[in-house]
Amino acid sequence: MTIADEPLFKRMLLLERRRAERTGARFALMLVDMEELSSKFNAGVMEDIGRAIGSTMRETDVIGWYRHSVLGVILTTLNGAGRQTLESVVIERTRAIISRHSAAATAEHIWISCHIFPDDENTGRKPSEHKFSAGPDNEGTDGRRVTLKRVVDVSGSVVALVLLSPVFLSIAALIKATSKGPVFFKQQRIGQAGMEFTFLKFRSMHVNNDPAIHQEYVRKLISHELTESDGTYKIKNDPRVTSIGRFLRKSSLDELPQFINVLKGEMSLVGPRPPIPYEFENYSLWHRRRIMDARPGLTGVWQVSGRSRTTFDEMVRMDLRYIREQSLWLDVKILFKTPLAVLKGDGAY
Repeated sequence: MTIADEPLFKRMLLLERRRAERTGARFALMLVDMEELSSKFNAGVMEDIGRAIGSTMRETDVIGWYRHSVLGVILTTLNGAGRQTLESVVIERTRAIISRHSAAATAEHIWISCHIFPDDENTGRKPSEHKFSAGPDNEGTDGRRVTLKRVVDVSGSVVALVLLSPVFLSIAALIKATSKGPVFFKQQRIGQAGMEFTFLKFRSMHVNNDPAIHQEYVRKLISHELTESDGTYKIKNDPRVTSIGRFLRKSSLDELPQFINVLKGEMSLVGPRPPIPYEFENYSLWHRRRIMDARPGLTGVWQVSGRSRTTFDEMVRMDLRYIREQSLWLDVKILFKTPLAVLKGDGAY
């Protein structure tokens, strides 16, 4: 799991504090102070401990560097839990680390504290502190996995672009023959770690359409104002879509130009769907983790699990589960399931 750097983590913490002040719903901040550890062991040990803590997190929690040698975990969506319950969560987390690691040499150099907002800042109460042990994680496979994934992305996108070139030309001709405007639709999307990039699709809508209808739809979708049957992201019977565009969307052929994004390194063959900036603005803090830890993908878990009929929160949980468990074998399974999902057209509008 990727650990957020200090500026990104502090921005996310600020957003969560504002949410807590606005709604009154508390959250907990767990700080793992490894300042003493950093003077005795190399940085790799702290990174290993961070990954170990990340492996025990819920899908809704956020992990990152709070400051130099201090790791932070934001425990979100606590549903009104009391202080005792929150502190027990911290204890359970650290016990999970202890059960997984046995390097006692690092134990005496780590302090873990629990801060509850807005309670602590309003009452001046001293945060609860505990001392626990942790040790290095010996997995050490992240770099190799990322390299292998990139090799598969490049080779797969090159093969697809060559084999599908006749399809590209045919779709381009149909788009130009049935409506005015460019062949490609270009849109800014948010990629890994919040970096924006130009997302490519075959144009399926009329030009100069008003995006307000989709912005409002996405806002309602994320805020649970739509029912489960309304679908995810794509509006049924969208008046902005052209006649050929409906076919392209139903068949997912409008997504083919994203092989170019994959080849450029902006996307991967498999990964979370990249959000639109106005969509991202409506995310809760835990939703934002889906763009922190993985490069966005052309296909993913939710696309082969009901596609647009999946609820938004469930889609995010699927993405976070994929990020936590991702492997080459999992990518292969998703890639093999994708053609069947496309042919069935289940949930595609």
